[in-house]
Amino acid sequence: MKTPNLSKIGRKLTGHSGILELMDDLGHAMSEHPNMLMLGGGNPAAIPEMQTIWQHQMHTLLGAGSTFDRMLANYDPPQGNPRFLRAIADLLQRFCHWPVTAENVAVTNGTQTTFFLLFSLLAGTMESGRPKKILLPMAPEYIGYADQGLDENLFVSCRPRISWPQGPGGRVFKYHIDLAAVSACLEQGTIGAIAVSRPTNPTGNMLTDQEIQDLSDLAARHGIYLIIDNAYGVPFPGVVFHDSRPFWAPHVINTLSLSKLGLPGLRTGMVIGPPEIIDAVASMNAIIGLANGNVGQQLVLPLLESGRILEFGPRVLAPFYAARRQAAIAALHEFLEPTGADWAMHASEGAFFLWLALRGLPITTTELYQRLKKRDVLVVPGEYFFYGLPEPWSHQHECLRISFAQSPAVVREGIRRLAQEIAQDMEAPCPAGLPGEISTT
Repeated sequence: MKTPNLSKIGRKLTGHSGILELMDDLGHAMSEHPNMLMLGGGNPAAIPEMQTIWQHQMHTLLGAGSTFDRMLANYDPPQGNPRFLRAIADLLQRFCHWPVTAENVAVTNGTQTTFFLLFSLLAGTMESGRPKKILLPMAPEYIGYADQGLDENLFVSCRPRISWPQGPGGRVFKYHIDLAAVSACLEQGTIGAIAVSRPTNPTGNMLTDQEIQDLSDLAARHGIYLIIDNAYGVPFPGVVFHDSRPFWAPHVINTLSLSKLGLPGLRTGMVIGPPEIIDAVASMNAIIGLANGNVGQQLVLPLLESGRILEFGPRVLAPFYAARRQAAIAALHEFLEPTGADWAMHASEGAFFLWLALRGLPITTTELYQRLKKRDVLVVPGEYFFYGLPEPWSHQHECLRISFAQSPAVVREGIRRLAQEIAQDMEAPCPAGLPGEISTT
């Protein structure tokens, strides 16, 4: 077929991207390769208790008569359903003590769309003609941001400080924000906003309350916004493994999502921020899509109004994923230790990923990813998460993201095959095969 004559923006949005490859692999694997071991992607686990809750909510909606009819037959305002907006604001007032109202809340078609809107608003070629960029204070950062916005080279990233494990047998490392590097970037006057995910996708790093406060202070000092992506975090869904406070300030934009509650198919995101940002998001919603989907808003509305939505993280989600995390970590130790590889994993403090560093691996993790696909194992290579850095960094070719959302048997077998591939390069004995079938539930 003849290649269409595309605009500059069209070329950017249709070119190769990490998020396209990730989602394409994920979609094909789920529909065409039933034996693929899904250790890639951000799809949440099918947690029986949560599925029962959503089935009950849907059953209630189906019996709600006029409410059900309005949900399917009516457009909501571009900002979102007014009752839903009030419910979000009331929840944040009651439980987080944020001084917000419905004027501080907007709905979007999922947080991937949210960030396209926010980055397009706050960075790129500004009305003055000056270019502005989004500052990611700590690489690696979420793969889905990398190709957002309408301008090229929209991001500037800072390398973190790294605490590597000390002594024999140490296998856990941690990234920390380098505030001096962040400050130096801001001093150049080219930053339109700071953006972080919390917990961080891909590493599971939960930025401390002090780190968030420091970033907020820097943003306020430079008259820009701080955007906090809470897709896995607090106040909901709450896939976090230690205490952490939601953060609000007048110049902070928080985003929330229903996806990791087990509802990725509903594509419902929320923005909580200053009224001027909310008005802009609503205007963009109207132009791009008229209005947002109604089903997600109506489905969770009673849970927001009762406050029950805040129970799911600490009572169901965090314990479930913590158990799967421990099983995955045990498999890493079991299968990687015999390879002789110099491996370490980032401290897993939230979300449902393990971030693996394979120091001294003689191939890149992109090549390892391709080899694993041939063995029916899907992971995500680290290279895609290190964008916006001023210069190359060997560390970015040594990292791998592994999801532990699937069953422990699936994750264990995937890690075993990963170890076999690594062992080939390290000239070490391959882990023995495991008997029996792999459960995918």
